[in-house]
Amino acid sequence: MKISGITVYEVKPRWIFVKITTDEGIEGWGEMISGTKTETVVAGAKEMGEYLLGRDPFEIERLWQEMYKSFFRGGPINGTIVSGMEMALWDIKGKAFGVPVYEFLGGKARDRIKVYSWIGGDRPDDVAKAALERRAMGFDAVKMNATEELHYIDSFAKIQAVVDRVASIREACGNDFGIAVDFHGRVHKPMAKVLAHELEPYKLMFMEEVVLPENEEGFREVANQVSTPLATGERLVSRWQYKNLFREGAIDIIQPDVALVGGILETKKIVAMAEAFDMAAAPHAPYGPIALAATLQVDVCSPNVFIQEQSLGIHYNKGFDLLDFVKNKDIFQYKDGYVDVPTKPGLGLEIDEDLVKEVSAEGLHWTNPKWRNYDGTMAEW
Repeated sequence: MKISGITVYEVKPRWIFVKITTDEGIEGWGEMISGTKTETVVAGAKEMGEYLLGRDPFEIERLWQEMYKSFFRGGPINGTIVSGMEMALWDIKGKAFGVPVYEFLGGKARDRIKVYSWIGGDRPDDVAKAALERRAMGFDAVKMNATEELHYIDSFAKIQAVVDRVASIREACGNDFGIAVDFHGRVHKPMAKVLAHELEPYKLMFMEEVVLPENEEGFREVANQVSTPLATGERLVSRWQYKNLFREGAIDIIQPDVALVGGILETKKIVAMAEAFDMAAAPHAPYGPIALAATLQVDVCSPNVFIQEQSLGIHYNKGFDLLDFVKNKDIFQYKDGYVDVPTKPGLGLEIDEDLVKEVSAEGLHWTNPKWRNYDGTMAEW
């Protein structure tokens, strides 16, 4: 079997899909992250795709090494391109052998996968109502953004607003309901310590990205003040970037992104490394259906994954949701806070390519927001 074609699609609201075809008619799908450099990623994917033509799609590790290794290696753009290609290769291999991808990664370590739902926006207001709605849908855990932009030293009123929102969820949903709060790297260390301390009484499931990952020394300072588990990792692009986190020991939960770190096998390697340091994993997956399906393949065979992010329903305000592009819409069935282990070959998805083509023809112009502090300085995002 040889790779015979690569097609890249820009898909609203903010996804990049890649389809790899073979000379035996088997095709695989992968997903890349858009962010603020969509056209750069698309161009890079097409360039890398030309290199893969004629190659054996089963030699995933060999192709990964060749795609990843260059004089200037790493970075989010190359990372997401390699990730999308690698997912598609696994999808082909699973379909060719008639088994789900996790069977190549050690087989099942669990019977179901716990999931949480995202609520609120960058400036969430009625989060208690949203949490109750998610509970009615079968979720028993949610995650929310902590706060709007914060300066290095900022108003305590903004801190109190966060506390009030979290308190409203705890009061509405009870003590057994999981609440995760994402600082999203937009909080600097001085205010992160204040905010983490004030949230401590609410027994959070975890606090995410309390500081930006490049300020990793700040994790230790926050960890020394609170008992709440700390999580990070969605912006890290390889297992090599995770090494310092493991050595430092301040983080309790890692959040690798299968669409950024290099794909399925690389995510599995990172999660296995974390297990050796007695750390949990909650993989990052707020994007489309392919990335989520790929992440679930890792979750199935990784005992230290304790919960999985998913984005069902959060993209409708942008025109489309992740199930719109999937023909087998029963693939993600959430019940009692869990999703079933996927059992179909490959990633288990049947992509509606006609809709993908239709949406892709309109183009994609996704950009992250640009925030400013009260004095006009750029805020973190």
